[in-house]
Amino acid sequence: MLPAVLIIQMLPATKVRAITIATQQRVRALLRSRQARIVYVALAVLVLAVGTWRVWIGRPIEIYTAVRADLVQSVVASGQVITPQRASIGAETTARVTRVLVDEGAQVVRGQPLLNLDSSDEEAAVAQARAALAQDDAKLRQIAVVALPASREALRQAEANLTQAQSAFARTQDLVARNFLSRAQLDDAQRNLDVAASQLKAAKLQVATNAPGGADAVLAQAARAQAQAALNVAQTKLDATIVRAPADGVLIGRSVEPGDVAQAGKELMVLAPAGETQIVVSIDEKNLGKLAPGQRAIVSADAYPAQSFPAELFYVNPGIDPVRGSVEVKLRVSHPPAYLRQDMSVSVDLEVGRRHDVLVVPTNALHDSTGPQPWVLVVRNGRAARQPVMLGMHGDAAVEVLHGIVAGDSIVPATNGLVTP
Repeated sequence: MLPAVLIIQMLPATKVRAITIATQQRVRALLRSRQARIVYVALAVLVLAVGTWRVWIGRPIEIYTAVRADLVQSVVASGQVITPQRASIGAETTARVTRVLVDEGAQVVRGQPLLNLDSSDEEAAVAQARAALAQDDAKLRQIAVVALPASREALRQAEANLTQAQSAFARTQDLVARNFLSRAQLDDAQRNLDVAASQLKAAKLQVATNAPGGADAVLAQAARAQAQAALNVAQTKLDATIVRAPADGVLIGRSVEPGDVAQAGKELMVLAPAGETQIVVSIDEKNLGKLAPGQRAIVSADAYPAQSFPAELFYVNPGIDPVRGSVEVKLRVSHPPAYLRQDMSVSVDLEVGRRHDVLVVPTNALHDSTGPQPWVLVVRNGRAARQPVMLGMHGDAAVEVLHGIVAGDSIVPATNGLVTP
C-alpha cells in the first residue's frame, strides 16, 4: 500500500481541492462551536453577577416627595339641563286672525308682535272713549277759563253793590231820623241792602264752586277720570288684538293661520324663552356639609364631552331624598353654549374646597387614611419608618398634611408591599 502523500499526489487536481475545502470547513465548525460555548459561559457568568448584585443592593422602589402646592377638593355628579322652559302663547279674546307676523324658528324679543286679530270693534270703542275724554277736558277748560273768571267778576260787582247799598241805607236812615224822608223809603233802602248782601253771598259761593277743589271743578275732574278709565279699558282691549311675545326666545311651534278664529286661552304658538339656563344635580348627602352657594363648577354635556363650560351653585334644597340618599342642588349657567337643550344630560365637577400653598402627599401614600390614626412610611437615613400624620382637606388625588412630615420628605407608597417599617 502506497503512502497517503503519494495517493494524494496521484489524485486529480479537482479532488485535491475538494478535500482541502472540506477539511477547512470542519476546522471552522470546530472553532465556532468552541466560541459559542465560551460566549454562553460568559453570558451565564454575567447574569449570575447581575442577579447577585441586585440581591445585594435590593429592588428599586417608587418614592413620593411631600411638596407644598395648591389643593382642590371637588364633587363629581351627573345632572340635567332644566331650562329654557316652554311658554304657550294664546289670545286674550275670541276674534278672527288677520295676520301672522312670524314663522317657526324665528328669534323674537319681548313685546314683539306675533299675530294680529280683527280689531274693528275695539278701534270704534277707543274712538268713542277718546271723544268722551275730550268733552270732559273741554268742560274743565271752560270752568278754568270762563266760569271761574266770570264768577270772580260777579263777586266784585256784588261787593260794590253791597257797599253802595250800605251807603244808601245809612243816608236814608239819617234823613228819616230828621223827618226828611218817610219810613217807607227807609224800608226800601233796607231791602236793597239785604238784596246786595244776598247777591254777594251768592257770588262768593259761585267763585268757590268754580275754584280748584270746588264742587263744579271736582265733578268735572271726576267725569274726566271716568272717561280716562273708559279709554284705558278700550285701549287695553284694542292692544289685546295684537298677540305679542311674552319673553325673548325662539318660536318653536305654530298652530294658526290667517283667517282662523282664535279662541280665548287656546294655544296658538309655543315659545322657548331665552331665560337663565339652570342645571339640576343630585349629590350624595354625605357631601351636604361641603356645599355652599357661590361655588364654581365645570360642566360638560354627555353629547359634547370635549366642550366644557362654567357654572355656579346658587341653590341647595333644604330637604333630603330618603330613597336615594341625595340632596338636590341647582347651578346657574351665565353664558350657556348654543348646543344646550332641555333635559340634556351633563357631568358636573363642583369645586367645594381649595387650599393655597399647603403640604400635600398623594392619597395612595397613606395607610389607614379613614382610621383614627393615619400614617405614612417616611424614608430617613436609608430606612423606612412609620410616621403618624394629621390630615386636613382631601383632594381628588392628594391630601393635605397638617402635622407629622415636612416638605421634601420621601414617602413610600402604601401600595408597595415590599417595604415595611
